[in-house]
Amino acid sequence: MLSDTGKFRLQTGLSYPVAPLSGSRAPRGADDFALIRQAQQGNTAAFEELVRNYDRPVLRLAIHLTGSHEDGQDIYQEAFLRAYINLARFRFECSFYTWIYRIVTNLCLDHLRKKHSRGRDLVTTITPDGEEEDVLDRMPDQNPSASPERNLAGRELRGTIRRALRKLSPRERMVFELKHYHGMRLRTVAGILNTTEGTIKNTLFRATHKLRADLAGAYAD
Repeated sequence: MLSDTGKFRLQTGLSYPVAPLSGSRAPRGADDFALIRQAQQGNTAAFEELVRNYDRPVLRLAIHLTGSHEDGQDIYQEAFLRAYINLARFRFECSFYTWIYRIVTNLCLDHLRKKHSRGRDLVTTITPDGEEEDVLDRMPDQNPSASPERNLAGRELRGTIRRALRKLSPRERMVFELKHYHGMRLRTVAGILNTTEGTIKNTLFRATHKLRADLAGAYAD
């Protein structure tokens, strides 16, 4: 949990400031392996460096997928806590990037399944000002000269997509968002979700088919 000072504290006594959402860091891939080996030998500074390398993208992903800053921060903290506890089991069969994303997406899937069963809107989040914001509304029209009518049509379309996304299973929505909103390759998504690329393709196909059917029905009414 977050303390009054806004610090992220592991049970080990390590602490990190909660990452701001602005900016990002590119995955370091094989460069992380040396840090992992040092951390496995008890070097806490090495693990702190790993956290600094991935805290922003992990927090951003958790908030996006849960639709809540509070829930996203809780999952962000839990993900790094689990990473620290289980680091000795890391076998260098994948990158740290894939491993930490696998942890956070599994936590998000559990969260989404619980919320999905209660029918909660999962594509809204809370801005720093305390206002509710549609995740899809953060995707602005790429045409700076777009007319007000076009902007209105875009908002209506996003609302329709939002309602359609709610009808997907948590795993279908997870795959769809990782692919289309986070720009990940299917091979990467498969690695994160610990399955085959073929399975991810099938899941994405089902999700896309459902969305197209819902959108077609919405505009046919």
